[in-house]
Amino acid sequence: MDDELIDETGRPVSRYTRLPGKGFFYPDSLDDGHQEERAAETIEGADAVVIADGDADGLACAAMVRETHDAALDVAAFEAAIEARLAAEGVDGAGAAADVGDDADASTEDESTEPDDSTAEPDDPTAETDDPTAETDDPTADAHAESPVGLIAAGPYALARSLERVVEYADDGIDLYVCDLCPDEYEPIAESLEALADVCASIRWFDHHQWDDAVAASVREAGVDLVVGDSDAECTADVALRSLDGLDDDRWAELAAVTRDHDLWIKEDPRSDDLADYAYWTGAEEYTTVVGAYGADLPRTVHDYVEHRRVEKRARIDAAIDRAVTHEVGEWTVAVTYGRCSQNEVAEGLRERGADAAVIVKPAGSASIRGSEGFEHAHEVAGKVNGGGHPRAAGCKPDIYDDMLDYAHHWTTDGQACRRVILAAFEAVAEAVADAEEGTEGTEADAEANADDA
Repeated sequence: MDDELIDETGRPVSRYTRLPGKGFFYPDSLDDGHQEERAAETIEGADAVVIADGDADGLACAAMVRETHDAALDVAAFEAAIEARLAAEGVDGAGAAADVGDDADASTEDESTEPDDSTAEPDDPTAETDDPTAETDDPTADAHAESPVGLIAAGPYALARSLERVVEYADDGIDLYVCDLCPDEYEPIAESLEALADVCASIRWFDHHQWDDAVAASVREAGVDLVVGDSDAECTADVALRSLDGLDDDRWAELAAVTRDHDLWIKEDPRSDDLADYAYWTGAEEYTTVVGAYGADLPRTVHDYVEHRRVEKRARIDAAIDRAVTHEVGEWTVAVTYGRCSQNEVAEGLRERGADAAVIVKPAGSASIRGSEGFEHAHEVAGKVNGGGHPRAAGCKPDIYDDMLDYAHHWTTDGQACRRVILAAFEAVAEAVADAEEGTEGTEADAEANADDA
């Protein structure tokens, strides 16, 4: 394939946001080889390994673990790399962007500033930050192999494979940490976790998601020190902070508080969006090193980078909102849109326009479903189309893509087939809710009648 066909440089947002990122077009079989090699370099010879969700919460935990092991990397090299990226993208030292907007050159994928619903959605294969084909002279390119505390950034669907890689490459006697990840079932991780329990000096698992009691019990029975915080009051960084020794510096408490502000969608501290966006737009090693050195108060170079990227982010959000079409389903107004965008900001914009629920169909074939006070059935809708999640935040990937012709139709019709099956799921849920309400009303009427007879 000609690289220019998937190069976004100079192309308007209205066109390139209709297609997946470059990583989508790179075969999984080749990417697996790249990831395997990188994992081996990270894990072999390490004193400890952290498997963490790659968002701001999970990576804050990784920074804390490295601090307790005196294993933080030198932040200066990363700051120099950021300055080099800004210079290459035409941004001066004052943060002014040159020729950004519809012609912005996106080097990473979209969905920044997600709420903590990572268990709801399958991994998006279109992320470009780890493009195996990318050529770079970045002096931090080998950072993943330089700390004695190796870091494996993994989403929930990659947890089992990450544990298998630790089994394969880690030395006996390491300390293993798992942060901000919650398995839906124990069976997929059982063999690896039990094998690691036999060879690791310790396994500590910090999280704040809602665990199934049986899964939590099995993890603990395997010999894991599992600490699960209150998902309504703590993020995983809070859990790590109170569970690890040696984090007395105030910057760690502040980092946890600001991370919580975004992760729990409190949104009272403007720094929390900076952390969330930065974590999404950069690599795990860079984020972990920078917040480990600076805490929640990011350096000016990082602010310049984040502000530069937000110009394009805003354009993507606006394009998705403008594409939205509303549907009346039962008692709900459902807005459906398409494109690469920051899905929660898009959903918020659609709610402001009167939608009870928002569906963001993505070029990679998956979709995000967001609810509101008037719609708390997102997980039920997603469950009917190969997905799941929470009442107000869920994700799915309908099983409707058999070959690249199906994807071509998806891209050229703004996800028409995906929209159709998800709206059918909304209809089914609306009928079930209506039937349940009628049943409740009938029961109440019978009860009243019985009371009158008595």
